Amino acid sequence: MLTILGFVMIATFLVLIMMKKMSPIAALVLIPALFCVFVGKGAHLGDYVLDGVGNLAPTAAMLMFAIVYFGVMIDVGLFDPIVRGILRFCKADPMRIVVGTAVLAAIVSLDGDGSTTFMITVSAMYPLYKRLKMSLVVMTGVAATANGVMNTLPWGGPTARAATALKVDAADIFVPMIPALAMGLVAVFLLSYALGLRERKRLGVLSLDEVLEKETAEETVLVGAGGGDERTSFTKRATGGTASGTDAAGTEGAEGTGAGGSDDSDASDASDTSDDGFQGLDPHRATLRPKLYWFNAGLTVLLLTAMILEWLPIPVLFLLGAALALTVNFPHMPDQKARIAAHAENVLNVTGMVFAAAVFTGVLTGTGMVEHMADWLVGAIPEGMGPHMGLVTGLLSIPLTYFMSNDGFYFGVLPVLAEAGQAHGVSTLEIARASIAGQALHMSSPLVPAVYVLVGMAKVEFGDHTRFTVKWAVLTSLVVLGAGILFGII
Repeated sequence: MLTILGFVMIATFLVLIMMKKMSPIAALVLIPALFCVFVGKGAHLGDYVLDGVGNLAPTAAMLMFAIVYFGVMIDVGLFDPIVRGILRFCKADPMRIVVGTAVLAAIVSLDGDGSTTFMITVSAMYPLYKRLKMSLVVMTGVAATANGVMNTLPWGGPTARAATALKVDAADIFVPMIPALAMGLVAVFLLSYALGLRERKRLGVLSLDEVLEKETAEETVLVGAGGGDERTSFTKRATGGTASGTDAAGTEGAEGTGAGGSDDSDASDASDTSDDGFQGLDPHRATLRPKLYWFNAGLTVLLLTAMILEWLPIPVLFLLGAALALTVNFPHMPDQKARIAAHAENVLNVTGMVFAAAVFTGVLTGTGMVEHMADWLVGAIPEGMGPHMGLVTGLLSIPLTYFMSNDGFYFGVLPVLAEAGQAHGVSTLEIARASIAGQALHMSSPLVPAVYVLVGMAKVEFGDHTRFTVKWAVLTSLVVLGAGILFGII
């Protein structure tokens, strides 16, 4: 019974958010609460939620201060040269920009932290997508899939979990899988190339001068925003005759369709009226700190180095980094308050989503649904598939790491699969290698806090991101698994 209810609860959640009948935060809270009562464990709901919140509290703290830190770095112009350089190199070619998104996400993913990867990638690429009116779900889908493949690095999490759960060396899992993972990365680049060609066909190719000329053809009206020197840009179209500050959130939908159901031309018009897409390249904004550029660059490199080398817990590093960045760049208290207020919406959206996800994971784990779902799936494996447990594990890793946390899969399900494999002569290492094949999809799971950073900063509806990304991420995971079998790794 718990098995069926677990699958029904997950399916209900996904359907409601993809059909936009409920917001992700409401669905993450109300649906598990309802199912908890339905299975007769409503009296324990508080315990389940507090356990889930306690487990995710460090992650929420890390995201809170990381958003403030990278937000300040955007404000002071740290990423402006990158944005300008990419735009000049790409010559406003949508295909090159999408491929550049995949390459940038893959490179930044070397730090092993998905949230940081998405913050840097979106910070650098978002203004380009907005300038050219490109589909934002293409950016989030490509970035999430590239990061998912790179998430298999030994310090990224899944590989270390598999090694710990099965008591093997992480290097023995990862190093032989490098050719298969490289094929997965190639698949991401080919995907980004194909999606970029589609965007190029839809939008055409412009030169940098043409893009800038188009922008200067519109009258920019600057109005005060909350006092101080901070100003918000509103664009008045020559054809419209009125200034508009319309929020562009969600106007870029999946596969060329607006998130609100509008077509591409509607989405383009909406995106033109937002200042968000222009902030990253505005050379006159009051928050720029050109004299502190190398200080900010050095601080960022130091922060990422400390994170990789684990000098301190990641939440502590970002807390210290955010405090230092604010103090040095904005020594006056009103300016610091203005910067914090400017990023408060992102902080609230992301951390709120994380704590809401804690309700979902807490109920799944506390009621025993995850355990029963895993046992049912393992028991459903036909006896004849025993000698092919590597393939079975790889295929199961795709949906299971999407519907449950990595901890739940690697510490709860993987040991059972490894035991079944050993009974049929399949080595533990093969099972461990196959288990990391599904990470391309895992990074878009509603149970992964980092994905809310991605969609939040990109102003994309989570349902749109899911609908667009899942099929491509599954395909990438299958490429990794197929290459592992073809090369004799699995």
